[in-house]
Amino acid sequence: MKKEGNSNSVQEFKGLRSIIWPVHNFELKKFVPMGLMMLCILFIYTLVRDLKDTLMVSHATGGGAETLGFLKLYGVTPSAVLFMILFVKLANIFEREKLFYMIITFFLTFFVTFGFVLYPLRDVLHLSQETIYSLQESVPRLYWVWPVIGNWSYALFYILSELWGSVVLTALFWQFANEITKVTEAKRFYSLFGFIGNFGLLASGSVIILCANLAKNSSELAASDTFGSNLRYQMGAVVVFGAILLWLYRWMNRKVLTDPKLYTPGEGTKKKNKVKMGLKESAKMIFTSPYLLMIAVLMLGYGISINLIECVWKGQIKMQYPDSNDYNALMGKLSLTTGCITILVMLVGANILRKFSWRTAALITPVFLLLTSVVFFGVVMYENTNGLESNILGCSVLLAAVIVGLVQNAFTKGVKYSLFDSTMQMAYIPLDQEQKIKGQAAVGILAGRGGKSGGAFIQSTLLVAAGGGVSLSSMVDILGSIVFIVVILWIAAVCGLSKKFEALTTAEKEKTTSKE
Repeated sequence: MKKEGNSNSVQEFKGLRSIIWPVHNFELKKFVPMGLMMLCILFIYTLVRDLKDTLMVSHATGGGAETLGFLKLYGVTPSAVLFMILFVKLANIFEREKLFYMIITFFLTFFVTFGFVLYPLRDVLHLSQETIYSLQESVPRLYWVWPVIGNWSYALFYILSELWGSVVLTALFWQFANEITKVTEAKRFYSLFGFIGNFGLLASGSVIILCANLAKNSSELAASDTFGSNLRYQMGAVVVFGAILLWLYRWMNRKVLTDPKLYTPGEGTKKKNKVKMGLKESAKMIFTSPYLLMIAVLMLGYGISINLIECVWKGQIKMQYPDSNDYNALMGKLSLTTGCITILVMLVGANILRKFSWRTAALITPVFLLLTSVVFFGVVMYENTNGLESNILGCSVLLAAVIVGLVQNAFTKGVKYSLFDSTMQMAYIPLDQEQKIKGQAAVGILAGRGGKSGGAFIQSTLLVAAGGGVSLSSMVDILGSIVFIVVILWIAAVCGLSKKFEALTTAEKEKTTSKE
């Protein structure tokens, strides 16, 4: 079937093998470590992501889901910008391999320090409960800001956990992959990297549940220290997977990049030239191109809507599971469920894109989000009207809200990872080279940042305007209306974009046919 050992003469796979496992035996030495690297990165990201929510929503003094909007807008966003500026400067000073070790070691050192030093000293380092409550009373407009400031080490953990995904996965892993992977390999490898990486969600979800239950059920620990034990167990798991990640990267540099059959310097996938565009230039390009504007609406629609829904849902979890270990265990179940769904949808996602139109594939995410949002917000409104003691469909209304939110969150993210991201990238294909490069950069700058911080801005603005200890769940009529409007605009953008996408694709086919 194929002549192994010479990457230039191997034949392409055919049939089912081309879909399920398009990897030659001699490529396993390169492919397997890269896939495992992504698994380790996603394992750590999922674990610390679930922990950061538990800390700020369930464990922080005076905290709650309402603090997350302020943290994302005023903590994560500026920190991400500063970190990427620092990353570029360091990349100009240090070689790639040394930079990788430096950044991974920095993150791992912080996570271990937090679990074994900062968290045990929280009572000394943080503002006292009385001080936080006093500040909330005296300055009610900043009611949900004081817990962020008062529990500063938790907030720092939250920020660095968010940065792990953008810095390590995007700036380190994918840059490395693009540098050492040929175009012919990338077409076969990249989707499988994501597939293998999602097993990291399964592993992390299982570890979170195990650690939370182990800490809670340990009779040797005082009740007040069970979450601290859970945290240390999980930071231990982070160190183990981080060490494996570093070892895999070193092995790649020593065993794979020295093998001329698997890597030749300069033959990696050529990344598009990076276009440095400011907010003004990005906005101008998007608003002068209806096509790019509709792509931007897609990205904004997902970012804003999922952010608003998630924060309300996390507030419901806190009420249902006030114990931090129980809260953390549920977040682990979410990651486990999301991993299973994502893997299943990835298996059928390619067939959906192949057998159905671009519009059908692109509509699945917003339509599902809209339908489940109606149910979720409806249950929370019923809860607000009838009280937490009321029942619905044989269970408490609060538990029903938690279950509906879990299903919605897991399925939406699973579909997003497998279909939404793919259709987003496909939308750029019919554009000319200049629009592909500049347009994608503009959308990434404006819509990418706007989607992540837009929902946080809406939440924080509403909470500051209301003042006091107003919860997000009490604002579901406003938030639900905003989500409804945003998703309808998202659906309208998909329909409008599909017409332009099909027209451009048809014109390209006709041009190619006429040349032949």
